[in-house]
Amino acid sequence: MKLNGTAIKKHILTGIGYMIPLVVAAGLCMALGQVIDSDVRNSVTGLGYWLYQCGNFGMSMVVPVITAGVAYSISDKPGIAPGIIVGFVCTAVKAGFIGGIAGGFLVGYLVLAVKKYVKLPKPMRGLMSVMIIPVVVTAAAGVMMYTIVGLPFAWLQQVLTEWITNLQTGSKIVFGAVLGAMACFDFGGPVNKTMSTFVNGLMVDGIYGPESIKFVGSMIPPFGIAIACLLARHKFTKSEKESLKAAVPMGFCMITEGVIPIAARDLIRVVFSCCVGSAVAGALCMVWGTEQVVPHGGMLTVPLMTNPLQFCLALAIGSVITGVILAVIKKPVTDEDEKFDELGVNVLDIDVNDSSDVDFTIEKF
Repeated sequence: MKLNGTAIKKHILTGIGYMIPLVVAAGLCMALGQVIDSDVRNSVTGLGYWLYQCGNFGMSMVVPVITAGVAYSISDKPGIAPGIIVGFVCTAVKAGFIGGIAGGFLVGYLVLAVKKYVKLPKPMRGLMSVMIIPVVVTAAAGVMMYTIVGLPFAWLQQVLTEWITNLQTGSKIVFGAVLGAMACFDFGGPVNKTMSTFVNGLMVDGIYGPESIKFVGSMIPPFGIAIACLLARHKFTKSEKESLKAAVPMGFCMITEGVIPIAARDLIRVVFSCCVGSAVAGALCMVWGTEQVVPHGGMLTVPLMTNPLQFCLALAIGSVITGVILAVIKKPVTDEDEKFDELGVNVLDIDVNDSSDVDFTIEKF
């Protein structure tokens, strides 16, 4: 199996795909537990305590699940068991989210190596998948994570965590602005996914502030463009106005891809406007200390945030900034624009459960 950029992306996204439902379930259980019992950390029983503990157990499985997911993507079922164990090793050595991904690649390719180079007599081949591969790969990968592979990732995770924890106000503004701009730069594309992977990793390590920036950056484009349309309706085609009817509800649910048909006709101006608004909102989120323990859910999970009112204010400010800038710099619609029916993809045809449509559109533009 060749290790190229496309393969690496596929394996990482597979691992993240398995991890996200776990984080959502665990995060919501923890948040609900805190809502029910405000002193849940010191409780020993009760509904709030039980929910919070369920969430804690789920969070402890995040790195093992992503490690096993990456290993499974590379080597199929034989990679799952050693992947889970090596994921716990990554947690133990504090290699974190990034170390877990590296551990998944290590396990996956060790499984492929064992399959290729370890040959057993025909009567014993049944032992390969249930004994030889799990034991050999777990032992080899586990020792390597403890002694060699895991150490750089543990150091990197520690440095990153300390840096973010010790950020001063000025640094927080820059940090939040950069993450905010990345969150909406390509409307759910590779830059957005890179930012999302980064902040999800920080969330696993107990840093929840950047997660709120992912929320605000994912929702500002549809809200901001809708404001621009209200301010300057003559600068939007009929097709774009129809697209907004679907894009705004999608934005409410933190699905940014609904704005792609609108961005396609005027990409530079739309991207610039959205990035400026999201950068401002991201900086405000960091300064105001908004935090989110759930990685998805849009406005439905805002009540579970730390400082939800400040988050909503940052979202409103960023959306207004985006809307005003776009309304000013966007060119008026011409008759030719109205005749231009093909915007790249009809937002009503987007299947939010099928990322292939979105990836195709992003690459196209």
